[in-house]
Amino acid sequence: MAFTDSKQRFSSRVADYVRYRPGYPHEALTLLKNECRLSSGHVIADIGSGTGFLSELFLTNGNRVYGIEPNKEMRAAGEEYLAAYDSFGSIDASAEATTLEDATIDFVTAGQAFHWFDAAAARREFGRILKPEGWVVVMWNDREMNSAFATAYEGLLVKFGTDYQRVRASYPELDAMREFFAGGSVEERNVPNAQVLNWDGLVGRLRSSSYAPLEGQPNYAPMMAALDELFRANQVDGRVKMEYATHVYYGRLPKQNQCVEVKDRNGE
Repeated sequence: MAFTDSKQRFSSRVADYVRYRPGYPHEALTLLKNECRLSSGHVIADIGSGTGFLSELFLTNGNRVYGIEPNKEMRAAGEEYLAAYDSFGSIDASAEATTLEDATIDFVTAGQAFHWFDAAAARREFGRILKPEGWVVVMWNDREMNSAFATAYEGLLVKFGTDYQRVRASYPELDAMREFFAGGSVEERNVPNAQVLNWDGLVGRLRSSSYAPLEGQPNYAPMMAALDELFRANQVDGRVKMEYATHVYYGRLPKQNQCVEVKDRNGE
């Protein structure tokens, strides 16, 4: 599924993204240490690194991380957020053309960004920069639908989102990841994650989404009225809990991955 504006969709949402999007749980790092033998000496290429949340997970582990981010505003936010880490390098590039040298990377990672990539071109590029036994890791915070609040929030997105259902349909699932790794191997594990949000936090979380109408657009005011009603009906002590499953896909590409073509999920 192609999104022609995928590299610019978040330009006007950076501040809310930094403040109100969930990070990645430390348990995901433990999983990679156990399953992929991740160590502090491994070099990471974090593709679509954005504001730096996933990069930070590896930086706290002592890894050298190259953040690959094509969006100017998101890249600047990531550089500011991770300024204290000397082992972070920010690169103006994309999943399809990282500018990294051949066979220099131990782990290629992508957090909340994989569905924006051109799958075939990204696969070739990952295969080029990875060392022979290198890993690809895709992480995804997926909202759980196990409460009245979660169900109502989902309904709000469906009703008011500009292209929410199209974006939602593009989220990676195991079948899509198996197609991406075709000829190689991939595993999936889920790790629990959550945010506790006050009213400002819930507003910011919604506005950080690329499919949420912006202030001044036709659906913005009714969307915010519906969000206020939702919050009042579900808050406890002025807060609501947004629960996630952090999906972690990890695997290795086939040895000849540069020569294998992969179509995106809709064959477009």
